[in-house]
Amino acid sequence: MALELYAHPFSSYCQKVLIAFYENDTPFTFRMLSAEAPEIYTEFAALWPLRRFPLLVDDGRSVMEASIIIEHLAIHHPGPVRLIPQQPDAALEVRMMDRFFDNYVMTPQQKIVFNSIRPEADRDAYGDAEARSMLDTAYGWLDQRMAEREWAAGADFSLADCAAAPALFYADWTHPLGDRFPHVRRYRQRLLARPSFARAVDEARPYRPLFPLGAPDRD
Repeated sequence: MALELYAHPFSSYCQKVLIAFYENDTPFTFRMLSAEAPEIYTEFAALWPLRRFPLLVDDGRSVMEASIIIEHLAIHHPGPVRLIPQQPDAALEVRMMDRFFDNYVMTPQQKIVFNSIRPEADRDAYGDAEARSMLDTAYGWLDQRMAEREWAAGADFSLADCAAAPALFYADWTHPLGDRFPHVRRYRQRLLARPSFARAVDEARPYRPLFPLGAPDRD
C-alpha cells in the first residue's frame, strides 16, 4: 500500500516532512487538505481527531507529528540520504537541533502570526513582544553555532535541516533577520538553494496570499 500524506503545502510542518520525502525521492500519495476537498478532511479527522497535520498513513498505520514521521521514514523507508545518523551522539545532536528549531524558532514565529489574526481588541502585545525577544535570542545563539557549520548539525544535511528550512523561512518573514545575524542569513540561503526545499517552496507559492502578515516580495 502506498504511503499517504495528509498535508497542505503552505504549512511549515508539512514542508518539513515534504523535504524528507523529496531528499530521498520516496514515492507517496499527497492527500491535500483544503476546503475544495472536504471528503479528504473528513478522512483525516477520523484518523486523527486532534486534526493537526501532517499525518502519514503507512499500510494502515497512522503516524503523527513531523519529526516522528521523518523518523518513521528513516526506519521503514530508508533512502540514500540518511537524515538521522547511525552514530548515537551524532543522532542526539541532530535531534537536539530539530527540537531547537521547532520550539524556539517555529513556536514563537507562529505565536506572532496567530496573534495578528485575532480581533484587534484581543491581541496580546506582551505575548508578541515576548515571542520576538525569543526569536532574537534564538537567532543570536544559532548565529554563533552556524559560524563554522554548513548544516545545522554539522557537515551533513539531516532531520535538523528539515526542521530549520520552513522555520527560518517563515520566521524571517515574521521577524526579519536583517543584517544582525549573517551566519543565519547565509544558512537560510543555503536551505533555499537545496533542491528538496526549493521544490516545497515552489509548491507553496500559490498560497502566499494566505500569510496573515503579508508575504514579502522575495524568496
